[in-house]
Amino acid sequence: MNTDDPVIPALCSVTFRSLSAEELVPIASRNGVKAIEWGADVHVPLGDLSRAEQVADLCRQHDISADSYGSYVRAGDEEAGVEFAQALASTKALGANNIRVWAGRNTPDQLSATQRQNIVADLAAMADAAALHDISVSIEYHRNTMTERLTDTVQLLEQANHDNLFTYWQPVPGRALEERLEEITTLSPWLSHVHVFHWLPAEDADERRPLIEGREYWSALLQRWETSPRWTKPRLAMLEFVADNDEVQFRQDMRVLRELCTAC
Repeated sequence: MNTDDPVIPALCSVTFRSLSAEELVPIASRNGVKAIEWGADVHVPLGDLSRAEQVADLCRQHDISADSYGSYVRAGDEEAGVEFAQALASTKALGANNIRVWAGRNTPDQLSATQRQNIVADLAAMADAAALHDISVSIEYHRNTMTERLTDTVQLLEQANHDNLFTYWQPVPGRALEERLEEITTLSPWLSHVHVFHWLPAEDADERRPLIEGREYWSALLQRWETSPRWTKPRLAMLEFVADNDEVQFRQDMRVLRELCTAC
């Protein structure tokens, strides 16, 4: 743990897709959110620079940093290059210093060698383009992509071999704490931000639970999080989902997250 490099309590705007940015930012401010990752799906649409500037101004008014742009650009897609250029423009208009992208649409064993190589090449090209604007590129750590498993994620990052390419981490429901601790430790040379939520695996869909129920393991995970030697920006622990999309639950979860961040 690096006590000189605090973990910042933050929020993913996708937590409340049903709210406008104008509704969301005051709620975030009242609950101690210091930074927001703005999603490209609803709040800051891809390539809508006017909207990005409006949201940036709204954040400034409430003393919240718009630190990251949560794009849905998929490396390996035919339109990845064009879409990333739009996402990069939106990130700049938002005043963010990081852009989230995805490593394909399948796990490595579902891809051909050429498809895997294309994803690696796309990610390196994205990191190159963003570096010109002092914007980092971070890969979503997510199921059904090339970053579903730890070993595949490390291999992908090593193959891309780019100083401006990082990864997020988030818990995969059903994995034991020991496995999650190994993931966050092994990924530390590339780790930028963390998505925070507490889900339990269920047959039909994962069950969202109050964050306080996962407080013990989140405390262990955040304490284990070491700053990457290459990461020079704030480290964000971003609350991503709350049970039933409920604002009361959000307030409770944010209180827990703020306490966890203070203890880091």
